[in-house]
Amino acid sequence: MPVRLRMSMKGTPDDPYFSVELLEGNAALRDVIDKHIHDQTLALKSAFLVADLGVIVRQQVRWRTKMDQIRPFYTIRSNSSPVVVEILAALGTGFVCSNKHELDLVKDFGVPSQDIILGGTCKQLSHIKYAAKHNIPLLVCDNEVELRKIARCHPKAKVLLLLTSERCCDREETALPFGSTLKDCRHLLERARELSLHVTGVKFNIPSCCQDAQAFSRAVSDARCVFDMAEELGFEMSVLDVGGGFDGSEAQLDEVNQMLKPMLDMYFPLSTGLTIIAEPGAYYVSSAFTLAVNIIAKKTVARDFSGQPHNALSANDEPEFLYYMNDGVYGSFSSKLLCEDSIPMPLAHKEVSAEEPLFSSSLWGPSDDDLDQVLERCLLPELSVGDWLLFSNAGATFSNGEEHNPPVFYSITESDWQELHNCGITLDVRMKNFSLVPCCLQANISEASLSTPA
Repeated sequence: MPVRLRMSMKGTPDDPYFSVELLEGNAALRDVIDKHIHDQTLALKSAFLVADLGVIVRQQVRWRTKMDQIRPFYTIRSNSSPVVVEILAALGTGFVCSNKHELDLVKDFGVPSQDIILGGTCKQLSHIKYAAKHNIPLLVCDNEVELRKIARCHPKAKVLLLLTSERCCDREETALPFGSTLKDCRHLLERARELSLHVTGVKFNIPSCCQDAQAFSRAVSDARCVFDMAEELGFEMSVLDVGGGFDGSEAQLDEVNQMLKPMLDMYFPLSTGLTIIAEPGAYYVSSAFTLAVNIIAKKTVARDFSGQPHNALSANDEPEFLYYMNDGVYGSFSSKLLCEDSIPMPLAHKEVSAEEPLFSSSLWGPSDDDLDQVLERCLLPELSVGDWLLFSNAGATFSNGEEHNPPVFYSITESDWQELHNCGITLDVRMKNFSLVPCCLQANISEASLSTPA
């Protein structure tokens, strides 16, 4: 039977406790989802997230196995859950923060200043001053205006110059350009020397959608050029940041490692004593979270021969269903506003036989806004009002403290909890904000008890 662990977290006076369900025996994440759907069915039918913290632990073990020469710095903006941050801090990752709130969150868990990067290339002056006050040395920069701001507000900073990378997939075509060219880097290095500012390394970023091995080759080669230019000007270069672009799958991690490692061995061999870091974000959290949403309304329309829905439904028409959910793009699906293909296909929570037909469906949020379309088209069995949909890979949409976020229920299996101990983590040494209070949870909710009349 699952046991609940109640963890007291610092920095959250309004909600000082988070609960983690320790799953014993044959209990699985699906049991946790079933239990909370049962609770919500009896209550407000609110959307909610379930997090499997074991995924984060296993991702860290996988990283250490396959990318042992590169130290991960977790990007807080991917998911700022305090539970996630404390576990990753205990696992020894560094952190990339983009604002004062994120800096405070990380510092509250005792992360050393040298393990924190203030990222972003357009930082507020107050954030730069705050980093200086707390002796956070590493800041990212890609332009002269930012360089002058850092020199004025944080003269002891250690700057990472952000290199521009080639756009190698359709998703990047609409992205704002960031980073400096090699020519611009030369100019920034000369300006940094005039400002008595210390440039300590280079960062580049290859997006996860990129399949071009040459992109990594060019990026590492360009970084080597910047290192050489900097050393000619008297800078002591010690950090190479290979950025993010890790989608969380083991196959993609293997591909990146196969493309990146030979180039690092060629241009930045271990004998140089260089510190090589990366900025995985979604890698750790995306597959750890599952979002459960409830169907609150339904419309039936017909499709004409052009594939477009229309209101007149005849006996021979195949119906198309429009489902309205209790969460949308102004809530947990806000990533849809930034990237059209960021929403995974959902699964119906109810049991569906293999013979049951699938229908063309579109999914909408609860507002009357035309922009609140979560998915334009997907294939689903016919659903009723009150049914639930499950969206996997929902971890990179959570931002702690945002009013639109649904509640999060955390869980971890016994084996994954033991893996934490195998990593040298104990409650009394590395995770002092956790206090354990066992509490029985209802288990093995039957499907019948989950059914809700339309």
